[in-house]
Amino acid sequence: MTKLKMGIIGVGGIAQDRHIPAYLALKDSVEITAVLDMNSERAQEVAGRFNIPNAFSDYQELFEHVDAVTICTPNKFHADIAIQALKAGVHVLCEKPMAITTKECEDMIAAANETSTQLSIAYHFRHSQEARVAKQAVLNNEIGAPLVTRVQALRRRKVPGWGVFTNKDLQGGGSLIDWGCHLLDLAIWLMGDPKPVEVMGKTYNRLSKTPNQLNEWGSFDHETFDVDDHVTGYITFEDGQSLMLECSWAANIKEDVTSLSVSGVDGGFNVFPFELYQPKYGTFFSSEAKFSSKEDNIGLLQAQNFVASCMGEAELVVKPEQAMQVTKLIEAIYKSNETGKSVRFN
Repeated sequence: MTKLKMGIIGVGGIAQDRHIPAYLALKDSVEITAVLDMNSERAQEVAGRFNIPNAFSDYQELFEHVDAVTICTPNKFHADIAIQALKAGVHVLCEKPMAITTKECEDMIAAANETSTQLSIAYHFRHSQEARVAKQAVLNNEIGAPLVTRVQALRRRKVPGWGVFTNKDLQGGGSLIDWGCHLLDLAIWLMGDPKPVEVMGKTYNRLSKTPNQLNEWGSFDHETFDVDDHVTGYITFEDGQSLMLECSWAANIKEDVTSLSVSGVDGGFNVFPFELYQPKYGTFFSSEAKFSSKEDNIGLLQAQNFVASCMGEAELVVKPEQAMQVTKLIEAIYKSNETGKSVRFN
C-alpha cells in the first residue's frame, strides 16, 4: 500500500499532542516526512523526538517532500500557507478556524478547486461518538424539522496563558474564534447547514481586563488583553431555524459547561451526553447510551478521514464550504458587536 507523505507546519502543542501522535498511529497508511516551524530549533527538536526525517524552513522545499500538510500555525497565517500548499498540489488539513475572514476562506476554496486537492478544517468535535449518533438521529428524522438550537461552550476561568491565544492580531479574536467555534460548527452541521439570515452578537472582556483575576490556565497580561473572553449571539436562518450561542474563557459561573441541544417539531436531543426526547411515544424518552469520547480517539478519527480522503477512499467529514460558514458567522458576531447592530445577509 502506498503511504501518504505528510508534513506538519507549526509544531506547537496541538501538533505534538494531537496531530503527530494520530498520524504515527496510522503508520500503515501515512508517514510524516517533514516539519516546518518559524522557530527552527523547535522544528529540529520535534523532528528528532518523533523520528521525522526532515525539518525545513522554506515552504516550497517542504511541499516538494509531501503529499499533504497539516497546518497548526496561528490563525493569521492559515489562509496564506494553505493557498501556497494547495497551489503546489498538496492536500491540506488546517487547524480551526479555517481563517480569520470569509474572503480568506473563499480564496482557500478557490485554490483547492483549481488544483483538485483536498481541503479540510480540524473541527474534530464532529468525530465524537455523541455527534455522530446525533447526526444519524437527524438523518433518520427522529426529531422532525429542527427549530431551535442552543449552544453553550463555557469555561469558568480558563484563559489560555500560553502561546498567542490572546493576541488579536495573530488570532483574530478570543474565546469565540478559539473555543466557541467548535460547538458552533457542530451545531450548524447538525442543523443541516441552513443559510443564515441575520446575526446579533455581543462580546465582553471586562473580567480579563481586571487585575489579579483567578485563572486556572496560567497567567496573562490584563493590560494588553484585547480579545473576547465571553460572547453571546443569536442567529436566524432562511428555513426558520434559530440558534442561541454563548461561549467564554472567563465567566462567573459555577463550573464549565459544554452543551448543545436541538428542539425539533417531533422531538429533540442533547448531544453531551446524547439523549433523545420524543413525546410521540406518549412520554419523553431519554436514551441511556453512554459514550467515551476521548480527545485522542477523536483526533485519530479525524486523521483517518483526512488521510483516506487524500487517497480517494473516503469523503471529507468537514468540507471547506461548511467551515467557511462558521467563519462567516464569527465574523458577523464580531461586526455586530462593533456596530451595535445586527448583520443581515443577502
